[in-house]
Amino acid sequence: MNATNITEYTHALGSQAKVASALMARAQSATKNVALRTLARLLRENTAALQVDNAKDIERAMANGLSAPMVDRLKLTPKVLETCAQGCEQLAAMADVIGEIIGMKQQPSGIRVGQMRVPIGVFGMIFESRPNVTIEAASLSIKSGNACILRGGSEAIDSNKALAKLVQQALVESGLPADAVQLVQTTDREVVGQLIAMPQYVDVIIPRGGKGLIERISRDAKVPVIKHLDGNCHVYVDDPCDIAMAVKVADNAKTNKYSPCNAAEGLLVARGAAAEFLPLIGAVYAAKGVEMRCDPEALAILKQKVPLAPMGSAQAAIKPGAILEPKLVPAQESDWFEEYLAPIISIKVVEGIDEAIAHINQYSSHHTDAILTRDHMHAQRFLREVDSASVMVNTSTRFADGFEFGLGAEIGISTDKFHARGPVGIEGLTSLKYVVLGDGEVRV
Repeated sequence: MNATNITEYTHALGSQAKVASALMARAQSATKNVALRTLARLLRENTAALQVDNAKDIERAMANGLSAPMVDRLKLTPKVLETCAQGCEQLAAMADVIGEIIGMKQQPSGIRVGQMRVPIGVFGMIFESRPNVTIEAASLSIKSGNACILRGGSEAIDSNKALAKLVQQALVESGLPADAVQLVQTTDREVVGQLIAMPQYVDVIIPRGGKGLIERISRDAKVPVIKHLDGNCHVYVDDPCDIAMAVKVADNAKTNKYSPCNAAEGLLVARGAAAEFLPLIGAVYAAKGVEMRCDPEALAILKQKVPLAPMGSAQAAIKPGAILEPKLVPAQESDWFEEYLAPIISIKVVEGIDEAIAHINQYSSHHTDAILTRDHMHAQRFLREVDSASVMVNTSTRFADGFEFGLGAEIGISTDKFHARGPVGIEGLTSLKYVVLGDGEVRV
């Protein structure tokens, strides 16, 4: 497409979305829920066909030299599609918050004042790699009574087109407008520039992808943006803690999956727990090929002999009697800031809770951080003082996810502090307006 055609195309998408948003705003809850359950059924019925389209994207990505974690993000496995279907059903089972009135209070004048939850209107979603985001965004848009324009990455174009076709089929079968969810059909990047500069059509932009994409949109957008730049998440192993639990959780937070933004990138260990904990987690990471970038104190401890009988999930990965050679590297200052999205983790020994909180607040991306502890007061301090969108006690950072939080799905994870923070579900795609009820009162 040339520039004129791109402008015309993008404005047509916006105009159609605006019309559809008015219809979605007044759609009955039962109708929206039928659409979500229909979409879940279509995803299951078309799993094999979707994998055929997905294979085209994966083959193209590998041929273009896309990194292994990025290729992993592209995959629409049966498990991924089933999770998408379950997310749709979970949303359908949830109460509809649209039209809900909260905080209604009688005023001295006689009027009653409250707030009603309403759809935002039209949101634009710009995302990379993960084609399952198409379903997450579409399902949340349907449930929240919005319309959306989705622009996925060129690396997932075949998968996204196939998924969007099913979404529109579910909408039409349920009596809702097909234009309530529109996928940009071209990979031309100029569409992004147009989409983020159409306040007459688009009420909010939600970027989900690499830091470069999000920085560009934050800089150039002429409409509000809900965003997070990166996911430099931390696990802090406190003193005292349950060492066996700490090994299990620190393993899961890093190695369950390397590519998501909620994977742990930094491991902080209290000095009182370091001598016992670090050799054990070192064995786990060594068995799984995780490179450890360590401060001098952690490096000295980890250079000791790795236990021959490591705990937890590493046992199955290690041959009996094997001596492991951990990948140990001295950490640089830049490592404390880094989101690796790879089998690499930074490790630092800290004096205790005060230094851990200070380190996290200085270096983290304010996404998700966890403490593993037996000390209730330390846990409460961590929850209050760590300035992140999700803060956890004795569990894995990998749970920072809309589906796992019971939101049905998420449109993204926001590290902003206004409007929405953390996993953005239905309520994050709504606004509140004041409603005033009276019986003939006049102001004097």
